[in-house]
Amino acid sequence: MSNPELDGMGPGERGRDAVTGAADVVSEAQRNERDQAREAVRPPGRPSGRRRGRRGGEPTRVPDADFRTYHGRPVLNGVVWEARDIGGYLFLGGLAGASSVLAAGAEVHGRADLARPLKYTALVAVSGSLVALVHDLGRPERFLNMLRVFKPTSPMSVGSWLLAGYGPLAGTAAVTAATGWFPRIGTAATMGAGVLGPLVATYTAPLICDTAVPAWHEGHREMPYVFASSAVAAAGGVGLVATPTGHAGPFRRAAVGGALTELAVSTFMEKRMGLVGEPYGRGLAGALTRTAKTLTLAGAVGAVLGRRNRVVSALSGAALVGGSALTRLGVFQAGVQSAEDPKYTVVPQRERLRQRA
Repeated sequence: MSNPELDGMGPGERGRDAVTGAADVVSEAQRNERDQAREAVRPPGRPSGRRRGRRGGEPTRVPDADFRTYHGRPVLNGVVWEARDIGGYLFLGGLAGASSVLAAGAEVHGRADLARPLKYTALVAVSGSLVALVHDLGRPERFLNMLRVFKPTSPMSVGSWLLAGYGPLAGTAAVTAATGWFPRIGTAATMGAGVLGPLVATYTAPLICDTAVPAWHEGHREMPYVFASSAVAAAGGVGLVATPTGHAGPFRRAAVGGALTELAVSTFMEKRMGLVGEPYGRGLAGALTRTAKTLTLAGAVGAVLGRRNRVVSALSGAALVGGSALTRLGVFQAGVQSAEDPKYTVVPQRERLRQRA
């Protein structure tokens, strides 16, 4: 069956218009002008619709198309991870690692009373992180299968081994603190968990940045610092909730420092990323990010102003924990949104090609 709009055109031209979707991209007026130009340059006796050579024919280039893709499909495959599982996994892993670092610091200074609640927090958080990861994987044996090899170039492989080594240490530190048994073993476990804590708190950043998702990959320079500072703010917030104000000075300083660093680095990251950073300010990701920054800033201010008020200090700590959780969820959702919109993939690619030319 012939198409009336394409009759009178050569096979090559019909094929070009069919592939490029010229009916959608080229206006009716542009098609009429193109046909008139074709007739004006056609020599006598040459059948209408025949293409001339490259040197004498009409321009073969049509106007640049927009960002519609083949059959309306995204350029990238969508993110298949569940926000509840992976968002929780990102947040709880960071909270666990930072809590172990602060607990080890308190232990070194002989403040077992300050270290104890953070040891409990680390155990609960890493357990929840593992549960969320396994739930997303679908079957527990899939996590065990990742331990069959150790691949230093794979963030997932490194992270799996980190969790496998960190989890027992955090558990031992918490159990010995609760029971009072084997204090030396408990101290050693606390120190070991404190050494691995920074890696546990930050390895999830390269894990998501080592993908083709634009809003994650383009932030690979700052994302580890965002995750680390957010984790410290959350762990410091737990310390503010669980510790009397007269003894919470170290946790207050950690919470405020982590919160301010997170706000500064995350804002810088979004600005530096330019177009690809747009998802952090739009849609659901934008709402989560703005709420996270509001809670984080409010928690930092409350931690300073309420240093002598137990209720204000505890509320500030809770705000910091909530802000850290929403930061991770905002990062996750921004990646989902950037993968769904082709322009966040196409425009940076074109810009890189232009710079190389």
